[in-house]
Amino acid sequence: MRPDSNSTQRAFFGRRKGHPLKARQAALFETLLPRLALDLTKPAPTDLRTLFGNVDEARLEIGFGGAEHIIAQAKANPRIGFVGSDAFINGVAKALVAIDDEKLTNIRLHFGDASELLNWLPTSAFTRIDLLYPDPWPKRRHWKRRFIQDDNLKRLARILKPGGELRFVTDIAGYAAYALARVLRSQDFVWTAECADDWRKAWPDFAGTRYEAKAKREGRVPAYFVFRRV
Repeated sequence: MRPDSNSTQRAFFGRRKGHPLKARQAALFETLLPRLALDLTKPAPTDLRTLFGNVDEARLEIGFGGAEHIIAQAKANPRIGFVGSDAFINGVAKALVAIDDEKLTNIRLHFGDASELLNWLPTSAFTRIDLLYPDPWPKRRHWKRRFIQDDNLKRLARILKPGGELRFVTDIAGYAAYALARVLRSQDFVWTAECADDWRKAWPDFAGTRYEAKAKREGRVPAYFVFRRV
C-alpha cells in the first residue's frame, strides 16, 4: 500500500476470518485463487478488459461478502468482466467455490483491503462500481473508517468512466444520511433519484444477498442509491 496519504493507510474492513475453511475451500485458495487474483506488484493494464479476454466492459464490487451478488451478475452478463474485492477470507472462499461450480471466466479477485486496489487500478477502468452493505462502523469515533468519505469518492471517481455509476446499498439509516451528505457535496457525482421509489426499491437487476435477507427479517429497511459520475 502506498504511504502517500492517511486515507490509503486506513483499513475499511473489520474482521478478516471467521469459521475454519472446509477442505475444498482451502484447496481452491491454493489452486484457483492464484489464477484469478490481481497481481498488484505489477503495473495495472491500461485497459482492464484485457484481464478477461473478450468482454465489453468491466465492473467492480467492493466488499462482496458472501459473493451472491457478484456471482449472479457474472452469470447474467458473460460479456462483462467483474473485479471483486474483499478482505474476509470466508467470503473469498465462498466466491471461489461458486466460481468453480459455475465455471465462470469473467471474474477476477482481490483478497485484501480495497484501498490497495484503488491505488493500483487505471483511470476510467469501470462502467459501474457496487458497494453493497459495507460495514457501517456505528460508533462515532469509527466513522472515519466508513468507506464513503470525501477522499474515497475522489478515488472512486478516478477509476469510474464518465457517465458510469456508483451503486451503494445500506440498511443503516445513519450511514445512508452520512453517505448521501458526502456525495451531494462532491463535484464528481450526482444522485440520479427522481422520486422516493428510486432509492426505496432495488434496481431491476439487483441480486439480493444473505445479509440483505437477514436485515429485512430483523426489520431494517435497505436504501438503494445510484450516483452517476459526471
